[in-house]
Amino acid sequence: MDSKQRQRYQAAILSTYGSENSFLDNIAMRDGTEQWRCSPQASQMSDILESLHRGKVLIVNSRKRNGLIVFKRYHAEFAGPGALVGGDYDRDCQFVIPVGNLSLLTPESHEDRQKAYLIRRQWVRLIKQITENSVSAQRVQKILEQFKQYFTQEMVADLPDVAFAMLVGVLPQTVARVRSLGSDLDECFDDE
Repeated sequence: MDSKQRQRYQAAILSTYGSENSFLDNIAMRDGTEQWRCSPQASQMSDILESLHRGKVLIVNSRKRNGLIVFKRYHAEFAGPGALVGGDYDRDCQFVIPVGNLSLLTPESHEDRQKAYLIRRQWVRLIKQITENSVSAQRVQKILEQFKQYFTQEMVADLPDVAFAMLVGVLPQTVARVRSLGSDLDECFDDE
């Protein structure tokens, strides 16, 4: 991609996710009928977001299949079981989506915080490995596979396309396309 094409692409991404067009207005449930902001989880998400903005340090319960997708300005991060959320690290978050039956705990000691921080780094590294693939559809397929290993098919299906898109750096339309193709996508990759 030459520099002019890259600039146009970056401008398109910024206009899609820029501050004047908040992606929060476009987060819809998978069936397209209900906005996340109006869901029963809205109050829980608001409370979590407020805690993160205040700098409170929490740990995702490692004894449950749960997690938190933390949306930053231009990307999202996943904090899975055992991971730290909050502190200075997440003050800049703009939105959160709980995955599974979210349970957040307050760390009891400095050692608990350190261990949880290291686990958060592991989750970030996992996502980083996925994003190193230059083929966007393959990144989407890989993140969906990873989530299906940790969570039920129904939980993964209920997450909005924009969540996966911001986790692996693709457009939400790419996620929708990969989801709609399902296993047919594997045949496309076999030919490459």
